[in-house]
Amino acid sequence: MFFQQAPSSPSPEGNMATQFVYDLLGENAWLYITATFVVLWFVIWLYRDSLEIESITDKYVFVTGCDSGFGNLLCKKLDRKGFRVLAGCLTEKGADDLKRVAGPQLKTVLLDVTSQDSIQKAMEWTKKEVGENGLWGIVNNAGRSLPMGPSEWMKVEDFHSTLKVNMNGVIGMTMTFLPLIKKARGRIVNVASVLGRVAANGGGYCISKFAVESFSDCLRRDINYFGINVCIIEPGFFKTAVTSLEPIERELHRLWNQLSPEVKASYGDKYLDKYIAVQRLIMNAVCDSDLSKVTDCMEHAVTAAYPRTRYSAGWDAKLLWIPLSYMPSCVIDIGLKLVLPRPSKSV
Repeated sequence: MFFQQAPSSPSPEGNMATQFVYDLLGENAWLYITATFVVLWFVIWLYRDSLEIESITDKYVFVTGCDSGFGNLLCKKLDRKGFRVLAGCLTEKGADDLKRVAGPQLKTVLLDVTSQDSIQKAMEWTKKEVGENGLWGIVNNAGRSLPMGPSEWMKVEDFHSTLKVNMNGVIGMTMTFLPLIKKARGRIVNVASVLGRVAANGGGYCISKFAVESFSDCLRRDINYFGINVCIIEPGFFKTAVTSLEPIERELHRLWNQLSPEVKASYGDKYLDKYIAVQRLIMNAVCDSDLSKVTDCMEHAVTAAYPRTRYSAGWDAKLLWIPLSYMPSCVIDIGLKLVLPRPSKSV
């Protein structure tokens, strides 16, 4: 004969403890308890986020696009911190200027990320430099933004000129240097953009930055088993050569001048001037001159014991572009329609 055990009732001590919590905190007890756990989780996250790796002076980091801007500033920061920095520069002048202001540990190499031969030579040089240590980090910072403008104004080669640097360059550098990074169980830091979350301009820039985002996500999920971290930097608008108004306006005039009379007529004679005026307004309103907001994110990605998957740099990234990226597409479409000029023959 089998006997079924009656379900046990809560102990008097348990009931008393629960009742004590409710009496102490009132009707909102669960709200207070949840808030406590959230605060505790945030404190633990902050502590974990602040932990740094050890033996920095033995670690090599390769940075691309070091002639100016973010890459140049990052090299100087990492050099001062004690890393063995390997800086890829496009020009000899850029390399010489960087070496003059850095310590003796920093070394430069000429690098064109659009050329696989140049990438291969840089990797062979790096392999000799790092020896058995492997490469702790690579920061794929090299990039270009122009031409940007209405998509219809572009020729196919206008797209390719940007994609070769921002997309193919990142993939080529990463895949060529991956064995060295795998050896050190290091970091891959890819510089995307808020325009890799919100496509606000025609041309190859947004396309390439969306590609960097997806490439980095796929790569992270594929190689995390080997102890390699892949981090994405998503800067907002900053005052660099990429956002300089003079070359932007020069490229817009070039694009306009190559259009057929029919296409020009569909936009109207005043469209170009209005479009340039909007670009000036946006760049002057949102561009941040403090480049350290971006390089601090890059530095954290290289030095943190537990680096983040994504870093949003700049107030506009955190308060405007990233929140917009979670909105329905129609919200972004309407916003851009309100900001950008309307072609004269639009329907």
